[in-house]
Amino acid sequence: MARFDLTDFEWKLIQPLLPNKPRGVARVDDRRVMNGIFWVLRTGSPWRDLPERYGPYITVYNRFNRWAKAGRSLPGPRC
Repeated sequence: MARFDLTDFEWKLIQPLLPNKPRGVARVDDRRVMNGIFWVLRTGSPWRDLPERYGPYITVYNRFNRWAKAGRSLPGPRC
């Protein structure tokens, strides 16, 4: 687990709020994707610079956009 990844307690709070609808292809681990989204928001780095431990950047980017369009609230960068 990286320094700012979600703890087990944080994940238990967030997991029920996420959509769980299958889309035909096996889902990438939601927790890993969330950690990747938070990494990009926290660092301000481009999606392509996402570390491999969070999975393919395009998967994390697509999930972020899909959740945002569905009205899922995600935190913005901290100033």
